[in-house]
Amino acid sequence: MAQIEFKNVTKEYEDFIALKEVTIFIEKGEFVFIVGPSGAGKSTLIKMLIRDEQPTSGEVVFEDKNVLDIPREDLCNLRRRIGVVFQDFKLLDSKTVFENVAVATEVVDCPKEEIDAVVPNVLNMVGLLDKRDKYPVQLSGGEKQRLSIARALAHEPDVLIADEPTGMIDPVASDEVMIVLERINEMGTTVVMATHDEVVVNKMKKRVIRMKNGSIVSDKKKGKYDEQSDE
Repeated sequence: MAQIEFKNVTKEYEDFIALKEVTIFIEKGEFVFIVGPSGAGKSTLIKMLIRDEQPTSGEVVFEDKNVLDIPREDLCNLRRRIGVVFQDFKLLDSKTVFENVAVATEVVDCPKEEIDAVVPNVLNMVGLLDKRDKYPVQLSGGEKQRLSIARALAHEPDVLIADEPTGMIDPVASDEVMIVLERINEMGTTVVMATHDEVVVNKMKKRVIRMKNGSIVSDKKKGKYDEQSDE
């Protein structure tokens, strides 16, 4: 049984069709790139997994449960199991590095002793433990993105979604972020990354699902960004 299933998913808006009968199966522990140009449907697809978007037709299934069938009051449990990293970081500028991660645990009433144990652990995982008392304005772009990853990991999610995580940082910082994501994947977390960063995708040699105009045009186990150069 796949951990994540998109079954014949279509998403229609008033003026265009974002997704057209998309079917994808992702196994637990996979590292998957969803690639394609802006407007291909990548972000729309992954937002459906946490029900930020809903399909016009088709099913989105997480661990054998249709996401649409989850009661609204239980959505927080789904979203704790699926961490999300955004392109624009979404950090709280008035809080320290430690506090930015702690917020993710405080909103679900984690006891202080648990917060004090979890936060340093995830900061160490992303190489930011020595920055725990800094503020976001004092961090580089790559460090901000690693902090957003640490925050997403605070609940020890089963799946980590990364939506264009290298889109606003330089190539060196991108490499650092990808090292962190690969390490997280090696620890057993499923990673699904939407991107149009061709350099990153070609370096990693992971599964690549290529989209264009809302449809899947290729799905390669060890692919590259351009399907013509896939092995």
